[in-house]
Amino acid sequence: MSLSASVHRRSPLLLTFGIAAVLVIAFAVFTQIWTDKLWFDSVGFGVVFSTELWTRVGLFVGVGLLMALLVGGNMWLAIRLRPPARAAGESAVLDAYRRMLEQSAKFAVGVPALALGILAGMSAVTEVLPVLAWFNAVPFGQTDPVFGLDYKFYVFELPIWQSFLSFLLTAGAFALIGAAMVHFATGAIRAVRATGRPQVTPAARIHLSMVTGVLLVLYGLQCLLDRYSMLLSQGTLFTGVHYTDDHARIGAKLVMAVISFLVAALFFANPIIKRGIYPTAALVLMVISGLILTLIYPAVVQSFVVAPNQPDKENPYMQRHIDMTRQAFGINDTEITPYVADTQVRAGQLKADAEALPGIRLMDPAVIAPTFEQLQQLRNYYTFPEALDIDRYTIDGKETDVVVAAREMNLAGLPDQNWNNIHTVYTHGYGLVIAYGNRRQSDGQPEWIVRDIPPTGKLSDYESRIYFGEQSTQYAIVGREEGQQPIELDTPNNQYNVYAGKGGVPIGDPFTRGLYAAKFMDFNLLLSDRVNSQSRILYNRTPKERVQQVAPWLTVDSNIYPAVVDGRTVWIVDGYTTSNSYPDSQLVNLRNSAADTQSRAVGTQVDANINYIRNSVKAVVDAYDGTVTLYAWDDSDPILQAYSRAFPGTVQPKSAISPDLLSHLRYPEDLFKVQREILSRYHMTDPYIWYAQSDLWQVPNDPVKANSDAKEPPYYLSIKWPKDENPVFSQTTVFVPKDRSNLASYLSVVAEATSPDYGKLRVLRMSDTHQIDGPGQTFNAINQDQKVAETLRPFLNQGAASATYGNLLTLPMGNGLLYVAPIYTMRQSNTGSYPALAYVVVRFGSHVGIGTTLQKALDEVFAGSAGADTGEGPSASPSPSGSASPSGSPTPGGTPTGTAQPNNPAAVAQLTKAQEAFVAADAALRKGDLATYQAKVDEAKAALAQALKLMGR
Repeated sequence: MSLSASVHRRSPLLLTFGIAAVLVIAFAVFTQIWTDKLWFDSVGFGVVFSTELWTRVGLFVGVGLLMALLVGGNMWLAIRLRPPARAAGESAVLDAYRRMLEQSAKFAVGVPALALGILAGMSAVTEVLPVLAWFNAVPFGQTDPVFGLDYKFYVFELPIWQSFLSFLLTAGAFALIGAAMVHFATGAIRAVRATGRPQVTPAARIHLSMVTGVLLVLYGLQCLLDRYSMLLSQGTLFTGVHYTDDHARIGAKLVMAVISFLVAALFFANPIIKRGIYPTAALVLMVISGLILTLIYPAVVQSFVVAPNQPDKENPYMQRHIDMTRQAFGINDTEITPYVADTQVRAGQLKADAEALPGIRLMDPAVIAPTFEQLQQLRNYYTFPEALDIDRYTIDGKETDVVVAAREMNLAGLPDQNWNNIHTVYTHGYGLVIAYGNRRQSDGQPEWIVRDIPPTGKLSDYESRIYFGEQSTQYAIVGREEGQQPIELDTPNNQYNVYAGKGGVPIGDPFTRGLYAAKFMDFNLLLSDRVNSQSRILYNRTPKERVQQVAPWLTVDSNIYPAVVDGRTVWIVDGYTTSNSYPDSQLVNLRNSAADTQSRAVGTQVDANINYIRNSVKAVVDAYDGTVTLYAWDDSDPILQAYSRAFPGTVQPKSAISPDLLSHLRYPEDLFKVQREILSRYHMTDPYIWYAQSDLWQVPNDPVKANSDAKEPPYYLSIKWPKDENPVFSQTTVFVPKDRSNLASYLSVVAEATSPDYGKLRVLRMSDTHQIDGPGQTFNAINQDQKVAETLRPFLNQGAASATYGNLLTLPMGNGLLYVAPIYTMRQSNTGSYPALAYVVVRFGSHVGIGTTLQKALDEVFAGSAGADTGEGPSASPSPSGSASPSGSPTPGGTPTGTAQPNNPAAVAQLTKAQEAFVAADAALRKGDLATYQAKVDEAKAALAQALKLMGR
């Protein structure tokens, strides 16, 4: 059997496989596009889908076609310009390729042109957002001092022109290479062995000269653009124009552009002068000139002019850079106030700060997540986040700082993780759990504001089902036909629910079901009877994911938080517009700037370098139906304006924010972290001081996290700024001098969105004449304090229980700085144990106090009386002999009061027995006898339970 016959017989099979492969790819592409359309339509952002889709198609076709035409056209022209004949036998490979060009020129040209066109088109579609911003750009209203151009050029236009020129240079280079290869294969270019010089036909010389000339023109244009890029490049000292750039590199780029254009003219004239040596020599001279002008000359200026006088030569450029960086990161209006912190204590010292004391948060959201888990999880298939959130609610007529968490579905905790349970039964979480930030119960547990299922507490009824949340990573099938039994587990007491929201994509018809079965590679969507005519599929369910899908131009904050707003559970997501091409502003890495000891719990930021950021959007995701609403928060931001024009109707005006929603908005964490990173150096506005770095600050490491080199996180709490009349919800952090541990400054931003001072950055700068201890020194002093050591010795010296410090808060109070840290205790041997607030330790100056309440600790420090009430409330104050149980059990001496009834002597007897057991447990705890302590606590709990039973409770 001949080889040709075998190949012929296999051809239909290969053709069949080829057609099948094309059909599969086409179906996969169609499935992805159509399901995306259905999803965007379901959330009301169809304009985002259509705008992105058609822009991608336009870029793919336009750029891909241009690449294919440039490469293929020049290869085709080279074929047309081939010499009439070529001497055979020079090379078998060249002879074969020449025959292929003659017999199948379309294939020989079309395949490489098409391949390069597809690659170029695929690369171009990644530029869809910059292109849309370019088309819809608006001016910044500010011009740079070097070229006098509006910042719009640098942020929106320059990146596009650079990308386009880079593409044209790449396409031109491929066209030149392709044309040269064809000319060589057809004999238009030949190597003459006798002379060692190539022999080129006149037609090939003209062709290659024209293409080379075009490349040189493009290179000259790139040199012109590179001048503007100097304002964005990283130099020896900072990002932006330096002295050497201004006096050497910018001019050198202009000269190189002129030289490039002149050399290009020689190549264009080569068909006339017919002497290839001239343009070739000019090209060599251009390369040498480039080395001299762009490398050697700037190096000489830098070494002999700038380096000996750097602070003076760079002074105006440093000043411009400092001003631009402060403006780009929104810190230019930071208010810095000298602060001579008092370190002496006296009775009544906190009287003037009485209103701020209730804002001292004792419940650390990074520590008490296991407490929420143990006391409010209710079932293993519910869960809470590793780090809880901080918010404000009006409770009993007063704005109150709270700790809040959403009770979400934990599919890993299902007793049977089958398809039906994961996708149709356990579809949603239930309710928020909210606790006071500054109160605890007598046993160290949080004092609940909202708890249990269904939610009970001080908030009015609200839609508490959570179909969209941080843990909702699987798709869910919801909806039942009329008359069918509900199958979605609603509450742990076997109550079932039918989803009635508008979220999700309807999949009642077989065609849509088939598409989603293919999308998720899950044939159960086709086979299961639980998918019916009323079914909807919920996917892309995490709030971050939904916001990023409908607003791909936003960078979202790493820490989102839930809230009850206007009777519904929602997720609040802060969105940023960023740029890395803001002129003369310092580039920083967003992920590194936002990283601290809580990053693992709340998530990390994107790994991107930026030199401009604005919190331009507040996004809200409804936890029940997944509705996404974007609100323009900083409507003066030109980047927000550009994308609002690109995607019309997607961003609501700030005036559309309801009062209830406004009361829950806050200053975002990652923005504050980036700003504190910038402020650590850019609080210095004098160029000479900035250059010398003599006043450099840094964010200290978190002292509470042992052996950690991660930064201390900022904290949300209500503080009263010196000379202000009232406390305000704020975000705070501290600085220490570079490589030192003493306190350098205290930074706060007004985080309360309803405040007219929202976003105001304020710094208390410590005196340089005497030292104020920083967080690390304070934490060491607390640990070394004798009374603290004696109090915590039972937990530190025995393995049965442990003591854990909560966040070390710093507050400006009493004309000084007050450090406060809660201490939690927990039994190690009990699988159901959890952190319970046992003590509070405070430090003012060199004075340390510890107590079972904040009030006691403060009174101990301030000569017996702090002069103000902490507002911890009756339920947060154990009796004098009490201390919190390490297992979260009732505190010794913390027997409820007012429950015994005079006409029930049996109940009174049981209460008396409980009181005696608590006292005995307290004595055992002080001795470090944890076994007796636990036995007495259990005895007290049993007596209390019996007393309640006798009282009918």
